[in-house]
Amino acid sequence: MNVNLEYYRIFYHVAKAGSFTQAGEELCISQPAVSQAIKLLESSLGSKLFIRVPKGVRLTPEGEVLFSYIQRGYEYILLGEAKFQKMLDLENGEIRIGASDMTLQYFLLPYLEKFHQRFPKIKVTVTNAPTPDTLEYLYEEKIDFGIVSEPFEAKPDIEVVKVKEIQDTFVAGSRFDYLKDRVLSFKELEELPIICLEHNTSSRKFIDEFLEDNDVVMKPEFELAMSDIIVKFASRNLGIGCVVRDFALEALNTGKLFELRFEQELPRRHFCIITGNNNPISKAAKELLRIIHSKDLN
Repeated sequence: MNVNLEYYRIFYHVAKAGSFTQAGEELCISQPAVSQAIKLLESSLGSKLFIRVPKGVRLTPEGEVLFSYIQRGYEYILLGEAKFQKMLDLENGEIRIGASDMTLQYFLLPYLEKFHQRFPKIKVTVTNAPTPDTLEYLYEEKIDFGIVSEPFEAKPDIEVVKVKEIQDTFVAGSRFDYLKDRVLSFKELEELPIICLEHNTSSRKFIDEFLEDNDVVMKPEFELAMSDIIVKFASRNLGIGCVVRDFALEALNTGKLFELRFEQELPRRHFCIITGNNNPISKAAKELLRIIHSKDLN
């Protein structure tokens, strides 16, 4: 059976209104056009759907059964359209982001705060993971975009935009005051108790590769999952902490920690936004990215 779905829409409105004329007004079509559509639908189905009554029409028993199904389907479509429009109007929807503790705390957080103030009904889900995992989430379309830190290797269909420069550093507490006035070689790190991140992070990969290029093999005493814990360990004189400077800034400003100086400065790297060129992205996610790229925090 090949029935024009427009006939069912007209049938729904006639059944709800109990009148061909009123249904035509709601649909902005003429009463004869409504009558013709119902006749064609009845002919296709092989049964009368309405009975004329003094004040309009009412459903036949067969029409009531059909309407019970058409009503659910049509109203569900209307609900879908309403939800869709709310998403376009940023009154509804969801954003899925991948970010590490570092990129969330020292870059993304103020933008999320501003976005939530403007669009409080948008749900934001942040999947907390190191850079390699965030890349995998993007490949699998589990997130709309990610905020990651260099270095990393991405597939060709991934767009990468650098958004913030960061500086790695080695920090120490009072136990290592004898190093304050010295300019060290990186080779000397082999003899010091180092505290650093675990191997599955881009930060650890960066430091390892840089030191290896300088013929230095770092053998950490502590390998931790979070940079802020490294700062706490270093503050308790458990070793020399290797972190992005932002994490240690408060401790450095209060004098609880100091930075080691080296003959050569560690290269700077970046936080980056990664998006998939072939991945669908919601209007809400596009708006958040617009705020980030324009640095719109006012």
